[in-house]
Amino acid sequence: MMIERLSIRQIKTISVLLVATLVLPSCVSLSGKAPTSMLTLTANSTVTAGASNTGLAKDAMVVLVPEVPRKLDTNRVPVQINAGNIAYLKESVWTDKPAILMRQLLAETLAARNGTLILSEVETAGKAENYLSGQLVEFGVDESGMEAVAIFDAVRIRKGQPVEKRRFDARKDLNRIAPEEVGEALNAVANKVAEDVATWLSAP
Repeated sequence: MMIERLSIRQIKTISVLLVATLVLPSCVSLSGKAPTSMLTLTANSTVTAGASNTGLAKDAMVVLVPEVPRKLDTNRVPVQINAGNIAYLKESVWTDKPAILMRQLLAETLAARNGTLILSEVETAGKAENYLSGQLVEFGVDESGMEAVAIFDAVRIRKGQPVEKRRFDARKDLNRIAPEEVGEALNAVANKVAEDVATWLSAP
């Protein structure tokens, strides 16, 4: 019967297509969907290659990973729709969680702009007396204001001195909410916050 003969032909055709698909490189997508954008933070101020810094472990600064609200404890970019609703930016993710990226940006900026010796708690062998801590309160997009927003509550802890806390707020207008523009804007506001923190810490 014709239906049976057609079915056999279809099976043969499908078999050929399957074999061809299996030999294609794994990076080739047959769906036509664009790849996900990978966003990261890059410091405007960086330590020069070959530069060195020395000092006592107790005088070094330990930059801790900031605390974050649940909406930022993810690799996705939050978009504040209104006071009670958020969404996440499509087709884009951070290369790491925002808190970790912000910690790296702060450490690099402080080392480059202030010449601060930055060490981890392990590297100071428990002798550290200077800490930068805090909370990354906001780091995403405000849809109603069409802007990228970074709000960081910095906490400075020094042995034998009062704890200091200061809020830093940076914003950048957006023309549209799209991965490339949002990524660039968030990098800009994160750097503005880091640079403002560096200026604050350098004050006598």
